[in-house]
Amino acid sequence: MTIRVLLVEDQRVLREALTSLLELEPDIEVVAAAERGEDVAELVETTRPEIVMLDIGLPGISGLSVAKELRRLFPGTRIVLLTSLDKPGIVRDALSIGVEGFLPKGISTTELVSAIREVKAGKTVVSSDLVSAALAAGENPLTPRERSILQLAATGTPPPEIARQLFLAEGTVRNRITRIIAKLSARNATDAVRIAQRVGWI
Repeated sequence: MTIRVLLVEDQRVLREALTSLLELEPDIEVVAAAERGEDVAELVETTRPEIVMLDIGLPGISGLSVAKELRRLFPGTRIVLLTSLDKPGIVRDALSIGVEGFLPKGISTTELVSAIREVKAGKTVVSSDLVSAALAAGENPLTPRERSILQLAATGTPPPEIARQLFLAEGTVRNRITRIIAKLSARNATDAVRIAQRVGWI
């Protein structure tokens, strides 16, 4: 029986190469290919793939956000994430969604095809290297609100503007930043941003 795959990859050369390679397999059919996350839900609705293969680093809506949306809208569709990012925080976020596959882009075509067949058979295929990195980093110590504040701080947004955007008091924002610095054992806010970005917590 043919395995119906939807491929989502923003780099055209890689998208076309993966499509061509997968189409060489007698039991795999690429029913559609997309370059942006915004197009995925509609394509799943119209083409009904069994497996959606997603690049995490999509422009606009990230692959993680797309995976969360697909899990909500199409719970029966299996999701395989491909990543060139090995940040432990991103790995943990991906695993928490409950995807069926999570693989680095550096794997061989043989390994990728094998993973698709295993996922189709009901198995979960996750790179052991990615899992090890996630476990070593531990849980993200930041709350969702703290992550939002730090993400804005990372763009150079000053506390008064962060407060305005998040509908908080400026004093609350400054207190949260102080707490973030302490949680991450950082020297200052800039160092906190660096630590959180390196691990993938923001």
